[in-house]
Amino acid sequence: MMFRMVCRRIGAGLITLWVVSVIVFTGTEILPGDVAEIMLANERTPETLRALRDRLGLDRPPVIRYYEWLRNMISMDLGLSLAGRGTESGGVPIKVHLATALPNTLLLAGIVSMICIPASVLFGLLAAMYPASLYDRLITMLTMSMVCIPEFFIATLLVLIFSLELRVLPAISTLDNQSTVTEIIKYMSLPVLSLSAVMLAQMTRMTRATVLNVMSSPYIEMAILKGVSPGRVIYRHALYNSVSPIVNIVALNLAFLLSGVVIIENIFSYPGLGKLMVESVRVRDMPLVQACGMTICSTYLFLILMADIISIIFNPRLRYPK
Repeated sequence: MMFRMVCRRIGAGLITLWVVSVIVFTGTEILPGDVAEIMLANERTPETLRALRDRLGLDRPPVIRYYEWLRNMISMDLGLSLAGRGTESGGVPIKVHLATALPNTLLLAGIVSMICIPASVLFGLLAAMYPASLYDRLITMLTMSMVCIPEFFIATLLVLIFSLELRVLPAISTLDNQSTVTEIIKYMSLPVLSLSAVMLAQMTRMTRATVLNVMSSPYIEMAILKGVSPGRVIYRHALYNSVSPIVNIVALNLAFLLSGVVIIENIFSYPGLGKLMVESVRVRDMPLVQACGMTICSTYLFLILMADIISIIFNPRLRYPK
């Protein structure tokens, strides 16, 4: 039963990924601008423009280009970036761009996750254990305030305080392969704080609501009436049965983190996948835009799939639906 459910989830994920590929390809096709015109700049003539478009394959029907692009994506042949193709340099392989930017984004997302996941579970659990207390009200007020503030505003505020006023942290995150651990910590502090503020608030609120919902269940009330200690009720019954929804909360917020990374990376000039995608849109490098978009969407779907599988493992009711 569980194996069939997992296979169905994987099948649904693959279909969703195909739909996303159609949306990504179509979206990049309808963007204004012509990469051939941008590449030629002042040297553009009708003859050179026609020749470059033919060399880049831009004159072929969109359906044929989509089929070839999808086939290459499946075989992991991402091709070359359009910027530089048709010139002596021949363009940079898209894999090289992704291999440079993706680890930086994963590092940023990983640090934020390691901070937010345990902290949000702890804060949310404590708030649920003592509802209507001063601590619960304080957590509710702070998290609600943080959720209402967008990441770019928090990032701007942090730059004003720590970079312009106190001058203790840099406003630009210039990381490279030669950066030391101290430099990495210094350059990543503001991006991590900007992303953690909103994500921690959201996950704390959702964790609190989930645990409170479980605490109101009949079996929890029965355990309390039988004299089971509060600690055992929380950690043996409530927390265990909250794992499935909490995992979904974590997965959804990690997916949300991917969209926040695009904004934060561009604010701090952080050399990650989000900044690479925006730069490729600016120069109309559509193959690179498509590769970045599919990488982000694939990661999102993978997180959702993992959350579904873990939920099935921890929640027997999902394995045996009525």
